Amino acid sequence: MPKMKSNSSAKKRFSLTGSGKVKRRKAYKRHILTKKAHDRKKELGKPAIVSSADIKRVEKMILV
Repeated sequence: MPKMKSNSSAKKRFSLTGSGKVKRRKAYKRHILTKKAHDRKKELGKPAIVSSADIKRVEKMILV
């Protein structure tokens, strides 16, 4: 049986933390930034942890 391939787009979007959690980037920080508050844009720049509802799907894509 051939090796499983990891999803190339998922490899670029997600990474693992030291404790094994999956890290992701937040959405809504690409354009139309003038109307968004400074605090909101600052918070959107920080990484987030993938929710427990999606963790199995993401790990399957990146083959953890």
